[in-house]
Amino acid sequence: MLIRHPHGISAVDAQYVRPGLAAAHIIEQSGHAAVVDVGTNHSVPHLLAALEELGIERGAVDFILLTHVHLDHAGGAGLAVRELPNARAVVHPRGARHLADPARLIAGTIAVYGEETYRSLYGELLPIARERMLTMHDGQRLSLAGRELLLLETPGHALHHYSILDVAHANVFTGDTFGVSYRELDGPSGAFIVPATTPTQFDPEQLVASIDRLLSYSPQAAYLMHYSRVTGLPRLAELLKRQVRELAAIAFRHAQDANRAAAIRSEMRSLWLGLARSEAVGASDEVIDAVLGMDLELNTQGLVSFLERKASAAY
Repeated sequence: MLIRHPHGISAVDAQYVRPGLAAAHIIEQSGHAAVVDVGTNHSVPHLLAALEELGIERGAVDFILLTHVHLDHAGGAGLAVRELPNARAVVHPRGARHLADPARLIAGTIAVYGEETYRSLYGELLPIARERMLTMHDGQRLSLAGRELLLLETPGHALHHYSILDVAHANVFTGDTFGVSYRELDGPSGAFIVPATTPTQFDPEQLVASIDRLLSYSPQAAYLMHYSRVTGLPRLAELLKRQVRELAAIAFRHAQDANRAAAIRSEMRSLWLGLARSEAVGASDEVIDAVLGMDLELNTQGLVSFLERKASAAY
């Protein structure tokens, strides 16, 4: 499914797990294009079909901007580079080695999901040759046919995370730094949003600082991988930061529990259901559970990983 947004931006449903969970984005400018995140290998045919529907030649794609190298965002990057002959993959220095040799990325993902699920979700990752990559640093800029794209290092979800500011139009492409917001949970106040504290590099202080950094540019819209365009960003930023702090507190409260994962998961679910009610989300608890179920599990794993890193650092 293709959704056309303002300023030459289109969202492509990556068809990751279910419709409406993950979106790649295409930015069009004067006959050229950039793609922000690609999804998995299974997503790439949907991306190519969207380019064709938009009338964009494959050779006119200049950049594949990867906010970070988690496989729901970058698992299909090697295949996309093969299919888009002039595109270069733009990546954080910490992520480049994993795209050149994805072995450690594969092993880490299998550790989280298990091998059977990994294979069904992601397929076989293709490496990207170094000459097809652009390793960019914080504050560097790209020109897409004269359209300025500013790369901002935004850790907290991952240490190798960038967000991309579309300078002229005050749009920001946030990967997972600005949380996840599924359209099924929109309410009268606007979007409902929750943070992504997934394994293995969640850091609450970094994440709050990154959210503040994004807001310092006064963006008018954020484009999330999960799921696409949201506005009213000051309200969403405060909702996110409040949750980030509370989720860290939940983790610490249950650090010594015999089954801390179950306790963290239960309290996180209660937090989300309470916030959904206070934000006037009209969906039932059953729908909220269904929509946020994957995030609940991954966030729990991320908070347990956060506790383990804290414990290791104490010794």
